[in-house]
Amino acid sequence: MSEIPADMLAERRRLSRKHLVGEGVEVGALHHPMELGERARVRYVDRMDVEGLRAHYPELRAYDLVPVDVVDDGEKLGTLPDGSLDFVVANHFLEHTENPLGTIRNHLSKVKVDGVAYFAIPNRDHSFDRERALTPFDHLVRDDVEGPAWSRFDHFREWARYVERIDDPQAIEAQARRLAEANYSIHFHVWDANSFADFLDRACIHLGGSFEVREFALNQTEVIAVLARTEKPAAPRRSWTPEPAARGLRRLAARIRSAIVR
Repeated sequence: MSEIPADMLAERRRLSRKHLVGEGVEVGALHHPMELGERARVRYVDRMDVEGLRAHYPELRAYDLVPVDVVDDGEKLGTLPDGSLDFVVANHFLEHTENPLGTIRNHLSKVKVDGVAYFAIPNRDHSFDRERALTPFDHLVRDDVEGPAWSRFDHFREWARYVERIDDPQAIEAQARRLAEANYSIHFHVWDANSFADFLDRACIHLGGSFEVREFALNQTEVIAVLARTEKPAAPRRSWTPEPAARGLRRLAARIRSAIVR
């Protein structure tokens, strides 16, 4: 597993010092916790204790893992009181979630008004997901409304085919079953910079205007978004129609991408 380049870490550090202040949690930090400034204090949340994580991720045997302060479902954070935190950090976690819209809703519910949820996701164009299709928003709405069970096994099949590069259909099915039985944490969903910006536009509407985007940035191979909880969100919407959705973030993503290409 490759290390994070120093200049990528420097950008994370800059945004951390800008946005993360007070008491918070980081979800799924494993061997790459966020470097925080002096004004921030953090606890680490994961779905298993360190011993369990080492058994689940043998590929991380050479790395030191952060201590797990809270064992909890990182999508739900059900053991943490609502409105009790100043920030939630989830680096390269959202793509592992089976219900990203529900995850954002839950993370925002744990922070105070004006508190922030900091997300970084891998840019498909620069990851092992590059051959996979981008996840459409209506798929994510269905995951949120109906629950993600309807699509779960298809994600494992796709992972076996395009990430593990298994060609034989029977072997794909067998590997998908092994992954499902192990509850292995794959990338269930895939975005590039533009589609993630569009996702945030639409997610804000779907979640009833419960957040505003404080920061949206490309950081080499990842995309970073800092969402701030708004004071009086409207009632959450359970479906989405495209007409009202703003396109500011998507335009911003295109401008940033063009600047990098030049």
